[in-house]
Amino acid sequence: MKKGLIHIYCGDGKGKTTAAVGLAVRAAGNGKRVLFTQFLKHGKTGEVELFKSIGAVDVLRSRGSTGFARDMNEDEKRQARKNNTACFAEAAERAAAYGLLVLDELCAAYRLGLIDRRLALDFLTNKPAPLEVVLTGRDPAPELLKLADYISEIKKVRHPFDAGIKARKGIEL
Repeated sequence: MKKGLIHIYCGDGKGKTTAAVGLAVRAAGNGKRVLFTQFLKHGKTGEVELFKSIGAVDVLRSRGSTGFARDMNEDEKRQARKNNTACFAEAAERAAAYGLLVLDELCAAYRLGLIDRRLALDFLTNKPAPLEVVLTGRDPAPELLKLADYISEIKKVRHPFDAGIKARKGIEL
C-alpha cells in the first residue's frame, strides 16, 4: 500500500482551485475515486457543475456559505463555522473510500477560525494512509505547512481584479 501525500496550493495568485481541479481530473482519469470538498464558496462554479455532470468526482460543499468572512457578522461567522465543520466531518468520515480528497479553501477557513481547527489537524495527522489530500487557500497556518509533502505557492504578478475587473463566469468562477 502506497502512502498518500498532502499537497498545499497556496498564495495570492489565481489558480489554486484550478490546480486542485486538474489533479482531481487526472486522478479520476486514472481510476481513483475523488471527493472534492469546498468551503467558503457559494453559488455555481464551473468545476462543480462539470463534476456533477460527468459523475467521475463526488462533490461536497459547505451549506449556507455567505461569501467573504470580512463581510460576515458574528452570528454569520458562527453559522459558517458550524456548516464548515459539519462538511469537513462528513468528508473525513467518507475519506477512506477515496484515493484523493480535495479540501478547497480549507487553508482560509482554518486561518479565519471558520472550521474546527482541532478536527482538521487531527484528521490530517491521522488520515487513512493511502489517501492523497489537497488543501487550497491563501496563507496556510504553520501547522498545516508542517504536515504537507508538497507546497506550491501561486504568486500574483498581475490580476485583472486590481484594474476593477470582476470575476468572470467560466474563467474565475
